[in-house]
Amino acid sequence: MANEQLDEFRREVRAWLEENCPKGARGPGPVAMPGRRNRVDDKDTILWKERMAEKGWTVPHWPKEYGGGGLSRAEVSVLQQEMNRIDARMPLMGGMGVSMIGPTLLEFGTEDQKKRHLPPIVRGEINWCQGYSEPGAGSDLASLRTRAEEKGDHFVINGQKIWTSGAQFADWMFALVRTNFDVPKHEGISFVLLDMDQEGVSVRPIKLISGASPFCETFFDNAIAKKEDLVGELNKGWTVGKRLLQHERSGQGGLGGGGRRQEAGPGSLDTVAKKYIGEADGRIADPQWRDRVLTMNMNQKAFSLTTRRAMEENRDGRTPGEATSIFKLYGSTLTRDRAAMTVEMMGFQGVGWEGDSFSEAELNATRSWLSSRAVTIYGGTNEVQKNIIAKRVLGLPD
Repeated sequence: MANEQLDEFRREVRAWLEENCPKGARGPGPVAMPGRRNRVDDKDTILWKERMAEKGWTVPHWPKEYGGGGLSRAEVSVLQQEMNRIDARMPLMGGMGVSMIGPTLLEFGTEDQKKRHLPPIVRGEINWCQGYSEPGAGSDLASLRTRAEEKGDHFVINGQKIWTSGAQFADWMFALVRTNFDVPKHEGISFVLLDMDQEGVSVRPIKLISGASPFCETFFDNAIAKKEDLVGELNKGWTVGKRLLQHERSGQGGLGGGGRRQEAGPGSLDTVAKKYIGEADGRIADPQWRDRVLTMNMNQKAFSLTTRRAMEENRDGRTPGEATSIFKLYGSTLTRDRAAMTVEMMGFQGVGWEGDSFSEAELNATRSWLSSRAVTIYGGTNEVQKNIIAKRVLGLPD
């Protein structure tokens, strides 16, 4: 797009945002969550989501025919810049619908599947969860045993999934199921979509060390998935499932493109260090801590610029392939190390669980640190990512 056209688009975006972004959707505050089970009472937050969804700008890079904004990568960047300028919050916390199943359906879905499932994601009406891992199929995912039997116009599903993030709040699931036990394990897997609101599906949250329950066990007892919601070919779901993992890892690694990293403000490393370690002449007082914080900030900035360059160089706009494992490995490690550094700087105040002697921010930092231990595990452990990088990126022998 020519610079003149992009400048005109910027003027249009700026005028539209000034007119349509409510004051209550600017600055810190709630963000609308997708799905029937996630309710936000704040009127400005709801209005902001509705107005942006009507424009297709909750997922601005998706095609217009499926509810998106149809914007180019350059236009999406302008939109994000103009939202940042007025401190507008995200209109919708897209979740797995936006970052995982949506891009996968755009690539592998039928026209009917795209038209049925993508617009509700754009509008934030449906929340999705992932049915991949099982008690006996984690890193070796192709060993999954959840069975789906063909019965006329549907599949009957029996089995169990585990570590299904957000399953207790999800309306729909995308899942890998075994449809043929008599072929090599990678060849008998199918990729299906199923409604979570049915008698054959039960969910049990798993409480973690952080006190939260983002992960769940999910059980299927004659659950139903319609044939029209088979994505790709029967018994060929492994290809679809692997591609979705690349979308997942790109989002976890920082390639998602929608988030803003916090480099300043009350939660920044610089602010935390000055508060708990001390400040001298506007700088962190301790030189060793000043060096550590500077190094972390530089690493985060370099990673952010690298991921941006990777997406800009990817001319067809698709998520990169196995290279996403590099971003997942480095990005998740950065997230874990930043959380650990934060509580370390807080000292005793960084390990509080409850009580009046700890502020809400301090208690949240403790829980974030504990939660961050899982970041290098879910979506493919660091060890799995290193294996993929060695084999698929570097071409090293087994």
